[in-house]
Amino acid sequence: MLTPKYRRVIVKISGEALAGEQGYGIDPEMAAFVAREIKEVVQQYRVQIAVVVGGGNIWRGIAGSAKGMERATADYMGMLATTVNSLALQDALEKEGVDTRVQTAIEMRAIAEPYIRRRALRHLEKGRVVIFAAGTGNPYFSTDTTAALRAAEIEADAILMAKRGVDGVYDDDPKQNPKANRIESLGFIDVLNQSLGVMDATAASLCMDNDIPVIVFNVREHGNIRRAILGDKIGTYIGN
Repeated sequence: MLTPKYRRVIVKISGEALAGEQGYGIDPEMAAFVAREIKEVVQQYRVQIAVVVGGGNIWRGIAGSAKGMERATADYMGMLATTVNSLALQDALEKEGVDTRVQTAIEMRAIAEPYIRRRALRHLEKGRVVIFAAGTGNPYFSTDTTAALRAAEIEADAILMAKRGVDGVYDDDPKQNPKANRIESLGFIDVLNQSLGVMDATAASLCMDNDIPVIVFNVREHGNIRRAILGDKIGTYIGN
């Protein structure tokens, strides 16, 4: 059996990826697909996986703020959206026989555990998938920053940034410019200087400071999570 390049990772899944073709809400078939992809690497390669899910398929705090809503309130609503997605993914994973725990940065004891670093590490060591919900628990921070922060806290080897329909970072918007070229690798300093939009500046700085590589790839292609963990050339590699 092939040896994984990364033994403990954060999988950052955009909320839009769970929406499937409908573009909003949660598509149970897409959630089940992602669950099977995660199950493969957890059970076959014994990789420790934690997941951070965005909430853009339900609510975007920045969009609410732009329309006049108080920013902190809009962001808290976004954190609740990530929790909805996390519970949906937990359900899909457990239907696949994968033991899963959801930990929230804002306490919701009736539905999930509060985020406790040592408890999260213990779950991972026992082979459970841990889903980090409700962002960092603070407004003004994105789920990209949550992924970077949690990756540093649990000493993850990498962040796998699973995008919807985009197979990496491009030098231009591939949806608008069909001649846009995919970039195979770049540094965090390039992400910061060129404002490439793959992740926000806070997240990029956290990853750069803690030397946590990021692999950006298309979550919709079967086997991409496995390929990323094995170290195959896939999508775009971002590092120091």
